[in-house]
Amino acid sequence: MNDFKESIEQLNNALLLLNRLQAKEILDAAGAALSPFEITQKIIFPVLENIGKLWESGDVALSQIYMSGKICEELIDLILPANDSTRKAQPKLAITTLNDYHQLGKRIVYSHIRSAGYKITDYGRTTVDDLISRIKQDGTEILLVSTLMLPSALSVKNLKTRLAEISPSTKIMVGGAPFSMDNELWLYVGADRMGENSYNALEYITEFSAEAI
Repeated sequence: MNDFKESIEQLNNALLLLNRLQAKEILDAAGAALSPFEITQKIIFPVLENIGKLWESGDVALSQIYMSGKICEELIDLILPANDSTRKAQPKLAITTLNDYHQLGKRIVYSHIRSAGYKITDYGRTTVDDLISRIKQDGTEILLVSTLMLPSALSVKNLKTRLAEISPSTKIMVGGAPFSMDNELWLYVGADRMGENSYNALEYITEFSAEAI
């Protein structure tokens, strides 16, 4: 257990210093005792969770949490490729930035979810029409939607209405500035859940997975 805590602390420090090489060396060393999936669950995930809490408390910069997630995402691709059978395949997840060009928030959430071992498809920047087509094609069960501007947030209502016709079981979780400023907005647009951060998103996915069993 002591070695475990030491690895977590070392990776935490390496990520805050944006030291990719050191981070990789730490995970390589952990690979002697842990499987790739155990590394993501028992080392990477707790570290990103801690860095996220540091950001929420104002102790680290947004750039640090973003780059930490980015580095971990690259390392996960090395030790646990996207098509690796040990990744959690269910539920079918996708994430998108609806209409807006700003994608920082989406990238943070995407990295965090992948670090927990889930497969998730990044739809990039999309429109409602794009999403209807992709969700129908992929059978998406949970769609995470990030928005920056109010008009984009309001378009979720149209998305939900159209999904009711072609994929009524698809759940929508929303996040972003408009929903943070108005905590009733997610209800107005018909979303199934609102998340303030990547931890809320992961909690919902875990909850949904447990209910589906």
